[in-house]
Amino acid sequence: MANQSDYLSNMQFILKSTTGDNIRFNCYTEDAPVTSAAFMSILPFARTFFHARISGQEIWIDNAPELDIIQENASVFTQPGEVVISPISPSRNKIAKCMGIFYGEGKLVDGGNIFGKVVEEDFELLQTLGDRIWRSGAEVLTFESGVE
Repeated sequence: MANQSDYLSNMQFILKSTTGDNIRFNCYTEDAPVTSAAFMSILPFARTFFHARISGQEIWIDNAPELDIIQENASVFTQPGEVVISPISPSRNKIAKCMGIFYGEGKLVDGGNIFGKVVEEDFELLQTLGDRIWRSGAEVLTFESGVE
């Protein structure tokens, strides 16, 4: 039987687009173990993602599943391919109840928990998805566990 550290080191989820693309992400289990475990526990779920207006090359939602977690690995600075979710506390946070996925350059308007990154081989699929949402509008995306 796998131990807890084996489980944490293999946390992966899949984003499924309406065009049938499956985009894989690895969780930051060392830098954001609480956020990673909490996110994995709410899978699967689907939401309608929009393109950000001010934070750069980001697709996002403002109705993310609420995670009652600590702030960890929180920053406004992200790297292309990273995934961010905001804990429900502190409620003064400008991105409370939000989740974002950066497909290029960008910067958050307030600190969020950066907890994962796209698998390098799937980065181009993520860029295509972000460009499509930017050009064509909102899209329903589904998140599922990527580890059996």
